[in-house]
Amino acid sequence: MLARSAQGLYWMGRYLERADHLSRLLQLQAEALVDRSTGEIYSGWRRIYGSLDREPPGGGLELEPSHDGAAPQFQQTRAPSGQAQTQRRISDEYTLADSFTLADDLTFERANPSSLWSCFALGRENARQMRHCISAEMWRSLNLTYLKLQRIRMLDIWLASPEGFYAETAEDIETFMGVASATMYRDEGWHFMQLGRFLERSQLASSLLLAQLEVDKDPNEQADSEHTESDWTTLLRIYHAQEAYARTHGVEIRPDQVLDLLVTDPLLPDSMQRAVDAVSDAVAAVGPGPDRESSAAANRLAGRLRSLVSYEWPDAEDKPRLLLRIADLSRQLHSLVNAVYFDY
Repeated sequence: MLARSAQGLYWMGRYLERADHLSRLLQLQAEALVDRSTGEIYSGWRRIYGSLDREPPGGGLELEPSHDGAAPQFQQTRAPSGQAQTQRRISDEYTLADSFTLADDLTFERANPSSLWSCFALGRENARQMRHCISAEMWRSLNLTYLKLQRIRMLDIWLASPEGFYAETAEDIETFMGVASATMYRDEGWHFMQLGRFLERSQLASSLLLAQLEVDKDPNEQADSEHTESDWTTLLRIYHAQEAYARTHGVEIRPDQVLDLLVTDPLLPDSMQRAVDAVSDAVAAVGPGPDRESSAAANRLAGRLRSLVSYEWPDAEDKPRLLLRIADLSRQLHSLVNAVYFDY
């Protein structure tokens, strides 16, 4: 396969996996706006932006604790200007309006390379250039979703049902992946698409779990066990793991058990274990590149990533440090794949 074709399919898989992940995050965040407290809404936005390593529009997000027994204030902190730093305090009635700005940034902001609009635009462009490598049904499915995004704006979504829009977008991506599974020829192109998709999933999952662990370190979060339980329940829903957790551990939500399930359960379709297994299998399936020594290094790195989850995780005492290693190895493998197969 031509390096340009392999690269296009690899990035198409990555962009669509990123769009699917963000759609599920925003769906649950939009649902939280209906009946959750300001603190929980703030926690959700902080987790999303932390996992994407992106600065919110206008500056950072902070939650200022109340000293008089009232509800805490959700505020957006603007970047320092000279020696002054201005802060805008937002009470409960303005939280919804501020969430509109953040949702718009993650959905339609074209300058944001990880927004839904950008992911679909870049994924579709890669698919357009590689139409000879994908099925007609795949192109039709992806193109219809892309065109639908061109006809709507954030205000249209917000006035109707934002959670419904994000749920529908995630379903469209799942439909595309189902069509791909049913119609795409199982040559190198298929394996490069799978490699991009699951390597992206490994990076996104490790970043999201690290962001949640960082949120849990907040003293305000530690004092609110109900809030913490809600955050981890949301993670189970994001990865379609709520039923699996209840079957294994019952109804009591314990963060350490949720973390272990999402990382190591080989029967959970969206677990990190399944993602790194798929990455290792895809690297082996595409075979060696022009530089066989570098190709062997890519196989070894994929195997090391797999062993971290399969063998080191169960006995690890410092799980956040291991998640950082998984994220770092995923980035290294991405760079090596580029060097071996695309930019040689």
